Amino acid sequence: MRDTQQDRPAPVTGTPAAQGASELSPARLRRVILVLAIGCGMAVANIYYAQPVLAPIASAFGVSQGSTALVVTLTQLGYALGMVLLLPLGDLLENRALASRTLLVTAAALLAAGLSPDFGFFLAMSVLVGMTSVVAQILVPLAAHLAPERERGKVVGTVMTGLLLGILLARTVSSLIAAAWGWRTIYLVSAVLMVALSVLLLRVLPKRQPDHASTYPQLMLSIGRLVREEPALRRRALCQALMFGAFSCFWTSVSFELIGRHHLGQVGIGLFALVGAAGAAAAPLAGWLGDRGHGRLGSGLALALAVVAMLLAGLWAGNLVLLALAGVLLDLAVQSHQVLSQREIYGLRADARARINTVFMTSVFLGGALATGVSGAVHDSYGWTGVTLLGAALPLVGLAVWVVSTLGQLREARSRG
Repeated sequence: MRDTQQDRPAPVTGTPAAQGASELSPARLRRVILVLAIGCGMAVANIYYAQPVLAPIASAFGVSQGSTALVVTLTQLGYALGMVLLLPLGDLLENRALASRTLLVTAAALLAAGLSPDFGFFLAMSVLVGMTSVVAQILVPLAAHLAPERERGKVVGTVMTGLLLGILLARTVSSLIAAAWGWRTIYLVSAVLMVALSVLLLRVLPKRQPDHASTYPQLMLSIGRLVREEPALRRRALCQALMFGAFSCFWTSVSFELIGRHHLGQVGIGLFALVGAAGAAAAPLAGWLGDRGHGRLGSGLALALAVVAMLLAGLWAGNLVLLALAGVLLDLAVQSHQVLSQREIYGLRADARARINTVFMTSVFLGGALATGVSGAVHDSYGWTGVTLLGAALPLVGLAVWVVSTLGQLREARSRG
């Protein structure tokens, strides 16, 4: 029976989180988690390919560098829109089919973006690419469903490692391909990869049919109730939105700094982006800390580290090594906080993980999109120093929220004691 189970996709229902894991052998579960991590990375990379090639995009379409920040902003807004409209379907439709079919739409949007005749059409396709790349966030709750309870943090951390590597390596891959064959090529290559990923998900992932029998409008209305009834979800969503805002400020504007101050070309920018890949190491560690009950302390340290990283990036921007170190520290902080946040919120309601992820990730990417748009204007007016001060202020607000929440929980614990 075990060999058969490894060779054939096993159905997974939406009831207890541990149920999916019990139906998969350890070897098959490891293989599925690896594919989920790869899929998350490949899907989410689509919304970051434009960041290091804004200058050649501006040149190709004859627009200003400040205007090209709209590409990143609209792609992220599209991603947030996809999380509002598409991600809740993970609690209603069979997850494997939902993910694989959505990827085919992503492929079509990428192909159209790569062949765009003008800037307006390219922006429209960027929104569609962002919307359909939400597949990455369909796969993360699926990993939580498949994971045994005692290992949920570790499994989510592993999948998030793939997601972060996709975010970070996207910039390097995009820069190198743009330097060799032009910026349009990355969109055409990614279109082919999305078709291949769609097939891979169909072949490897188990089916998971949620238990919900409600309609789509009822499902959407229930999201508002989740926000009202789960204060931990509201707090985690706000703090991670602020963290991702700092992340977006740094990585959207740093390419202009690398070109203007350090005189790097596309290859140099791509190699610089590689340093952030070290942040992926934080995901398994953060998951391990969360599984052992240290999620609150780890979250506070991550918020503080993000503030330090942005200040370091501003004070020593002239030193390329220290600027790279700031990028590593920022990515470590953002990734750690996200893993710890998702471990906590996925434990709130096992039957609503897709909708919980909708609230959380929509907030995160709205924060990123708004910060990206503001950082473009700030960079035009106040340069890199203004961007880093903005980036430091955002997690500082999150740290204040963390302090207030922690003190409140301590008072509540004393009153019960």
